[in-house]
Amino acid sequence: MKKNRIGQSELYAGEIGLGCMSLGTEEAHAVTLIHEALERGVNFLDTSDLYDAGRNEELVGKAIKGRREDVILATKVGNRRIPGQEGWVWDASKAYILSAVKESLRRLGTDYIDLYQLHGGTLDDPIDETIEAFEQLKREGVIRYYGISSIRPNVIREYVKRSGIVSVMNQYSIVDRRAEEEVLPLLQNKGISAIARGPVASGVLAESGAAKTAKGYLDYQQEELLALREKLHTLTGPTRSMSQTAIRFSLAQPSVAVVIPGASSSAQLIHNIEAADAPQLTEDEIRLITSASRANTYQQHR
Repeated sequence: MKKNRIGQSELYAGEIGLGCMSLGTEEAHAVTLIHEALERGVNFLDTSDLYDAGRNEELVGKAIKGRREDVILATKVGNRRIPGQEGWVWDASKAYILSAVKESLRRLGTDYIDLYQLHGGTLDDPIDETIEAFEQLKREGVIRYYGISSIRPNVIREYVKRSGIVSVMNQYSIVDRRAEEEVLPLLQNKGISAIARGPVASGVLAESGAAKTAKGYLDYQQEELLALREKLHTLTGPTRSMSQTAIRFSLAQPSVAVVIPGASSSAQLIHNIEAADAPQLTEDEIRLITSASRANTYQQHR
């Protein structure tokens, strides 16, 4: 699998990683899927302290035990659970980040995190204090690098300007091209990598995803999604399926270093990984996709 450098870091990640959120909570199943991913060339695993109240980090930790050096381990912080209360609250304070990382390390069974990401954020956050926390953890060797996971252009611009982030995780797919105008060109210009999540758009762009169009997607209605799927069928064949075409579309952006499709089954996982060997999109194919889809823009996330 082709490896790409994440920003200006020393991290070289396989272009197709694994978003671990959809692994479930059953240990044997999750560990088996992660092991299969690693054996097939995946080296970038993305989790979060938020997923299944920390259980996801625990499962990732069990799966990488004894092979930690083979993995670029990415997790996230910022969503704080308060004992006795439902849900969580947002907390980007320095004190919380310095506390939360210890719990993530414990659950992951490691003494360092390769990429520690702020899991959201707004302009109301104590941004300088948040950056101080990440920089301190980096100096202490607790984390190697840090980034943010955000779809707010205004927040992304602040961190690009004020911090040493090496990556921005952002939703990006054929039906969610919001990042193309404001985010991806900025990252490309600054030497910061995008990590694209949701390349298959929650299954809307998968072979069996026609039924998933019923609820629409972002500003697309069902009939528009079905029409788009018909056009995408013309780009599929024995060497590249629809979902693989979608993954290759996200990877065609020069600022995108890694895509992280999720997988809940072995067949799904293997199919995603095989996109690494599928033909890259030609310029004509990219033009067809961009003309058939919508250059949607950020409206609410400002």
